[in-house]
Amino acid sequence: MEAEAGDLEAASLAADFWQDPAGAQAAMRRLNTLREDVARWRGLARRADDALELARLIDPADDPDMAAEVTREAEAIARDLDAAETTLLLSGEYDDHDAILSLHAGAGGTESQDWAQMLQRLYLRWADRQRFRAEIVDTTPGEEAGIKSTTITITGHNAYGLLKSERGVHRLVRISPFDASARRHTSFVLVEVSPVIDDDVSIDIRDEDLRVDVFRASGAGGQHVNKTSSAVRMIHIPSGLVASCQNERSQAQNRDTALKLLRARLLELELEKREAEHARLKGQHVEAGWGNQIRSYVLQPYQMVKDHRTGYETGKAQAVLDGEIDAFIEAYLRHHVSPTAEG
Repeated sequence: MEAEAGDLEAASLAADFWQDPAGAQAAMRRLNTLREDVARWRGLARRADDALELARLIDPADDPDMAAEVTREAEAIARDLDAAETTLLLSGEYDDHDAILSLHAGAGGTESQDWAQMLQRLYLRWADRQRFRAEIVDTTPGEEAGIKSTTITITGHNAYGLLKSERGVHRLVRISPFDASARRHTSFVLVEVSPVIDDDVSIDIRDEDLRVDVFRASGAGGQHVNKTSSAVRMIHIPSGLVASCQNERSQAQNRDTALKLLRARLLELELEKREAEHARLKGQHVEAGWGNQIRSYVLQPYQMVKDHRTGYETGKAQAVLDGEIDAFIEAYLRHHVSPTAEG
C-alpha cells in the first residue's frame, strides 16, 4: 500500500496529471484511501509495540493498576485488529464507496412502523460508532408512531462494503406495546443498501424516462416547511424506482440529491441482476423479494438475534439494537468469501 501510494503521489506531481479530471479525481481518492489504510495498520503496530514494551517493564504484583491498564489496551488493540482484518474481506467494485440506506416498514401497521424507527436508530448508532457521517435525507412518518420509510446517506470509507450485509428483510418478534392485550407480534422491515457512485460511472438516465413531482416538505424546519414546494420525488418510469428528498432548503438541492439517490438505486438494481445471474449459472436458487428474511430479532419470551444466512447469533439483543452489529457484518463477509466456512 505504501509503494502504491508513493507511485500515485509521484504521478500527481506530473504537469499533465489534471488533464483528465475524472481520472485524476479517482487517483486522488485512491491515494487518500491508501493513506488511511496505511495509517490504520501502522498505528496498530505502534500501539502493539508500546503495549508490549510497557508490559515488559512493569511487575503486575507491584503495580496492579498499570497492569490492568495494559490489559485494557491489549483488548482494545485486539478489537481494532479484528475490525481492520474485516476490511480485508472487502474486495467488491464499490465496497469502498459511501452508502445509501433505505428502510421500508412491512405489513403490520403501527407495529412495523415502530420497528422501522428502531432499525433507523440502530443504523444511526452504528454509523456513529464507526465515526461515519449519517444524514437522513427523506422520511415518511408513521400514522400513529414510528416511520413508514426513511432514506439515510452514510458517508465513510467502506460504508457500502460493510452495510451491504444488511440488505434484506429484518424480522422482529416481541410483545407489542401497541396491543392492549399484550400479545406477541411479528413485524417486518425491508432494508435496501446502494453504493453512492461517482458522476463518471455510466448510469444512463434519460429525461424522458423521468417523472418529477414537487411537493411541500413535512417535519421540522420552521416557517420554510409547508410554505414552499421544495421537496422532490423522482420516478424512473422504466424500472419503477422512486427517489425523494425533502431535507434541503431549496428545490434545486433536493432535486440533485434525489437524482443521486436514483442513480445509486439503478446501479444497485444492476448489481442484483448480476448476482442473480451468477447464482443461476452456479445452479443456486435465488429467491428475491419480500420473503427473503435474513435476520430475526426476538425480544420475548427470550432475547436472541440470529442471522439466517450465516447462523451467527447472540443473546445480547439490546446491544444489537444499540448499533453493535459488527459481529454480524464480519460473519457475513467471511461467509460470503467462503460459504462453507463455519460462522
